[in-house]
Amino acid sequence: MLSIQQLTGGYSESPILKNLTFDVKNGELFGILGPNGSGKTTLLMMLSGILPFDQGTIKLKGKPLQDYSVKELARIIAVLPQHTTQAFSYTVKETVSLGRYAHQKGWFQSWSQKDESIIQQVMEQTGIFHFENNYIHELSGGERQRVFLAQALAQEPEILLLDEPTNHLDLSFQKDLLDLLKTWTKERGLTVISIFHDLNLAGLYCDKLLLLENGEININDTPTEVLKEERIREVYNTKIEKQPHPKVPAPQMVLLPECCLEGEEDCYIDETLLEQSEKYIVLRSPLPLRTMSSGVVGSGTGWHQTFVNRHVEKDYNCSDHRKEMADYLKAHGFEPEGTVGMMTAVVLEDVSYRLYKEVGFSVFILVTAGVGNAVDAARSGKHTNQLVPGKINTWIFVNGELTEEAFIQSIMTATEAKVKIMFDQAVKDSVTGTIATGTSTDSILVAATQRGEKLEYAGTITPLGKVIGKGVYECTGEAIQKYKNRVMK
Repeated sequence: MLSIQQLTGGYSESPILKNLTFDVKNGELFGILGPNGSGKTTLLMMLSGILPFDQGTIKLKGKPLQDYSVKELARIIAVLPQHTTQAFSYTVKETVSLGRYAHQKGWFQSWSQKDESIIQQVMEQTGIFHFENNYIHELSGGERQRVFLAQALAQEPEILLLDEPTNHLDLSFQKDLLDLLKTWTKERGLTVISIFHDLNLAGLYCDKLLLLENGEININDTPTEVLKEERIREVYNTKIEKQPHPKVPAPQMVLLPECCLEGEEDCYIDETLLEQSEKYIVLRSPLPLRTMSSGVVGSGTGWHQTFVNRHVEKDYNCSDHRKEMADYLKAHGFEPEGTVGMMTAVVLEDVSYRLYKEVGFSVFILVTAGVGNAVDAARSGKHTNQLVPGKINTWIFVNGELTEEAFIQSIMTATEAKVKIMFDQAVKDSVTGTIATGTSTDSILVAATQRGEKLEYAGTITPLGKVIGKGVYECTGEAIQKYKNRVMK
């Protein structure tokens, strides 16, 4: 659709853009990225034919851009600039109707049913239909942006050039707009070339990304290749971290603030933070901790400040245990959004916990354990699918900074240690008669202060792994022994 070769130029004798070469395919949503002053808007103006260039070529559908007349270009390319003004205050519908100019033989002398149908359609799609009779000057910035987008779409262009299309739009309209553009690229073959300041939106919606740096191409590739942590840090000169999107395979970036958190030096997790009753065990952290857990509430990864291990009866049964748990937490003064909540049928008096101190870091481990529903994971197929409240709940609090890898390895190491103590204590699966590896609904939590020494790994022979392995083995063993002593009474 577009072929750019050795494009050089700008507004003065010193070129802003230097030797840009890239192609844009038909039906692509093509994003242009770069810090302020990198030449994004200059490039868009050259592609639209508004700004001449000094050297190189721009070919549109195989033909040099400068060989098209203004009206011919208007039938192929529509432009939505970042800041749009209008000298006369037309109504919304009149403003959108201006987009049909390129298709008219005279000044609206040949207005057709097709023209009217397209105007109605784009107003509906951009969410401006309900105020079509309002004057443009009466609208908010976001509403005006949608009107001018509708005007551009009314041209029925083959290429749509956008400079920060989500500027002034709230979240819902940002999503609606980009969903609409993505749909048009797929269903109508519309080619969209857009400048983005929001790297996350670009990563979510674009097929290809062009990253500019000081007027030159840093990289032109897929979002996954372009949005790499080290590259974005260097080009934008800021601290940033790459995270996976929770629902789709798209890269997402988060800023890392320079400011220190208040009370940083006071965040230390040990037994002094515990509160215990017959109903629950709770640990309240001075500050939110980075967590990975399988709790009923607060599962997955996140930041949490309160941790609750709740006792329930063995015959506990609820059709929506997550909602019931959230309601329980609220009723007892805990905020579910900031809490990891677990359930156990174990008598909480039999809890085992210990603080393990090492050079540079420490680990606080807490375990409640019972083995009445012990299961051999290798032979679990012989069991029914009925779930019962968790029996072995393991909490691991690390006073240190964990990498994502260390979080996962901590869970692996803890599980290996749990299986080992089950073997050493000869805990058997009552259905299969073989040595059990855990219980049917065990839960685990790993939480880190993310302050102090950085701990890259937590495998079994690493410094952190050794502590977790020893601590989980000892605390689980002690908790199981307490359970056995109580059952045997």
